[in-house]
Amino acid sequence: MTLAFTRRGAGAPLVLLHGIGSCRQAWDPVVDDLAARFDVLAVDLPGFGESPPLPAEVEPSPAAIASAVAAFLDAQGVVTPHVAGNSLGGWVALELAALRPLRSLALLSPAGLWHGRTPLYNRISLRTTRWLAKHFTAPACRLVRYRAGRVLLLGQTHGQPSRISAAYARMAVRAMADAPGFDATMTASEPRCYRAGPPIEAPVTVAFGSRDRLLLPSQSRHLGELPRETRLARLPGCGHVPMADDPGAVAALIVAATT
Repeated sequence: MTLAFTRRGAGAPLVLLHGIGSCRQAWDPVVDDLAARFDVLAVDLPGFGESPPLPAEVEPSPAAIASAVAAFLDAQGVVTPHVAGNSLGGWVALELAALRPLRSLALLSPAGLWHGRTPLYNRISLRTTRWLAKHFTAPACRLVRYRAGRVLLLGQTHGQPSRISAAYARMAVRAMADAPGFDATMTASEPRCYRAGPPIEAPVTVAFGSRDRLLLPSQSRHLGELPRETRLARLPGCGHVPMADDPGAVAALIVAATT
């Protein structure tokens, strides 16, 4: 299928995968730094941003989304890329590694690292955020003009929302409100967790923000399904979506993960 994407830079290919209810513009704060080193492809996952949902007969599980990304990469002639994924994008990156060789994986607050079903706290948090964004889009976009408004609306997902620009905050609100694939993707993901498939040969780096208030350590950060050699990192001051909290630290982490 056709996925919307932005491509910049030159060098080894680096694919950026966003989280649920987000879009490729979530990566904008780090694209300039990364494009100086890589051929960067920031992709809208199926049903998010400007990408159409998967066909109605296809359940949009993380594995099915990964299959769509793999087909997209084939169509673009991208072979063995580095991949960085945030939240759902991190889970999709792990599923993609089961389908094709990758050079490296940088997983920023990856989803799916829980036992059994998605924790109730995660489900309530995400569905509440979606409901508010969808039903109060215009007031929310006005509110984020103010620092206090950004703290109120983005404090669940960002570690330093008062530092985020109003334009970025509006993008985040609208992406959550407008995503036609949100509900189906949530429904497909909720009964699942990540399960290791074929051995991942590429190096894997996992990082969580110190202010990630969505993926609680006791519930959503179980690393037992990841390769034994997985590198662990921390993003001080960052939330669940860290790219706008500290662009320099996130870009540096992704670069380090590729070496």
